[in-house]
Amino acid sequence: MLEAMGLFAIGLVLLALGGDSIVKGASGLAQRAGLTPFTAGLVLVAFATSLPELAVNLHAAATGQPWLALGNAVGSNVVNVGLTLGLAALAAPLVIDWRSLNPLWIVLVLATVALGLLGLDGEISRLDGIGLLIAFVAVLAFALSRADRESPEVRAELEAYAATSADLRLNLIRVAIAVALLYFGSRFVVRAAPTIGEALGLTSLLVGLLPVAIGTALPEIAAAVAAARRGQGDLVAGHVIGSSLFNVLVVVGLVAIVDPLPMPRSFVLIELPAALAFALMLYPILRGDLRVSRREGGVLVFAFVLWVGYELALVWR
Repeated sequence: MLEAMGLFAIGLVLLALGGDSIVKGASGLAQRAGLTPFTAGLVLVAFATSLPELAVNLHAAATGQPWLALGNAVGSNVVNVGLTLGLAALAAPLVIDWRSLNPLWIVLVLATVALGLLGLDGEISRLDGIGLLIAFVAVLAFALSRADRESPEVRAELEAYAATSADLRLNLIRVAIAVALLYFGSRFVVRAAPTIGEALGLTSLLVGLLPVAIGTALPEIAAAVAAARRGQGDLVAGHVIGSSLFNVLVVVGLVAIVDPLPMPRSFVLIELPAALAFALMLYPILRGDLRVSRREGGVLVFAFVLWVGYELALVWR
């Protein structure tokens, strides 16, 4: 057990380092290819921060652990809203000016519902996975088409996030290092997770849903808290919604293409509705005053703790 926990911790560190390296390298390469810093920042904030979760889930699927991959993909969305956004708001109230987040949130809700409907037959098939990837391409195109409507403040935040050297050799090295870190990090996490789950009495699905989802989110939570303290609410909210969309459409889609995902009925009836409920908790924020107060952050964290307690109670009763 101790060896597995050590391997798990090392894997999480490697994933965090790899995620940071891939964002910097991709940003530099994108700008060298002609993308503006704002466009690069928009894509990276919203989607690229989920690459560590994608690495873990693809490794899990490739090694015959689709349950872990499914649990992590959906559990990460609950963590994004309940823990990442909640703790960031507790650190400092968030003000959100990013206009495109409202329609992206609507797509997130619809995508979560669609995932449940696709799983009613007990499986997310390869064809379903292709459909999810096509939907993501459409979402990305939509987000980029609305880029020029954003306020100068939002543009400045995203440009600052994407700021990095455009040196070709440096960024190729960054990407190469990131690929190696993500590979070995995901390998260690996936190897250790079943042992930890067995010691805690958790199924593979719950291992992905709880310890793996929470563990892989820790660097993002730290970054979100730091961004909140700097007054960068748009970066926090953009990550939460964009990353959640990426998990549903790209992570689940790619994993299903590698190996069709079994979708137990209990998952469709319990875990997916929980992910949908947390997504719907964003409604008063994005359709209201565009602020997340400390009180609202506390509610999100409390709801997350209740959800974790409920999931554990189902197993340990």
